[in-house]
Amino acid sequence: MTFQHALKTTALAGCLSIVAFSSALSADTTVNGSGASFPFPLYAKWAKDFSRQNKDVRVQYQAVGSGAGIRAFIAETVDFAASDAAMNDDEISKVPTEKGVVLLPMTAGEVVLSYNLPGNPELKLPRDVLIDIFSGKLDSWQDERIAKANPEIDLPDDEITVVRRSDSSGTTYVFTGHLAAASETFKQEVGHGKSVNWPKSFVGAPKNDGVAAMIKQTPGAIGYIEYGYAEATRQPMATLQNKAGEFVKPGEKSGTAALASAEFPSTDLPGYAGTPDLRVWVNDPAGKEAYPIATFTWMLFYQHQDEEKAKLLRDFVEYGLNQGQKDAPKMGYIPLPDNVKAKVERALKLVGGEQ
Repeated sequence: MTFQHALKTTALAGCLSIVAFSSALSADTTVNGSGASFPFPLYAKWAKDFSRQNKDVRVQYQAVGSGAGIRAFIAETVDFAASDAAMNDDEISKVPTEKGVVLLPMTAGEVVLSYNLPGNPELKLPRDVLIDIFSGKLDSWQDERIAKANPEIDLPDDEITVVRRSDSSGTTYVFTGHLAAASETFKQEVGHGKSVNWPKSFVGAPKNDGVAAMIKQTPGAIGYIEYGYAEATRQPMATLQNKAGEFVKPGEKSGTAALASAEFPSTDLPGYAGTPDLRVWVNDPAGKEAYPIATFTWMLFYQHQDEEKAKLLRDFVEYGLNQGQKDAPKMGYIPLPDNVKAKVERALKLVGGEQ
């Protein structure tokens, strides 16, 4: 069974989780995490390969959505979490200061628009069309702007059915961040966040696999999912118009161009002096070659914790930062630039309380 086939089977089962362990049935050290489904395929491979190289360890990760992962992290029911929206200042303030917080960008990716049209042709979506569709102001595939951008496509007479995430989602955070940056009206009417005020006519589905499944079974549907997942499950992906007016396909090159302008803060996390703030977003990149919706995604760790678990987590992160980055492009993710890897390496020393 190939990795992609295994991923499809897991998604259809409706339960996304990672269980990585040595050949032994029991493990001396176990760490549990939960959170974003966005990086799930990549983290699954890292966990599997890491376990092969390290005996008597076990890493478990459940893809429950960024919001649920952050809530579990705040409640201290996990050893680590993952989120495409990192944590905001209010969420960070809810973690006890004696535990501390370390947020590490681990990979990067893109949010894509998948759709269900006859024959699934290559679709171009103008910037204003994308905003109107997800504002609930455009519900016909026969719109003249769509037709003008796609003269070679025989567009159906179907209504547009918008599928959105029903769970608290980092993918939603990234997607609405772009739309809010591109349109002040969208920002005011729908919002920007892990959960927003979507029009009531939209259809909700949980996680990437839920949205993808709903799109596939609904003629005329469109929705947003993560690029790596779309690649693995062969979902059609729209070419989007960026801020510079260019139509750009998702991929490593266009994603790297989007993240090239990212500038990390020079300050520390609020409330945690000495812990660098590695949160940064590029909601609407200006470059002509930039895909318009790209983001880093983060793992969340406690600064002060059990040293045995901390060492396992540091080793796992080191694997992801080095050997694991080689897996990123072929799985639909963007490898971390060297300057970002260097920042993560320095901050990683804080996991377990090292200075």
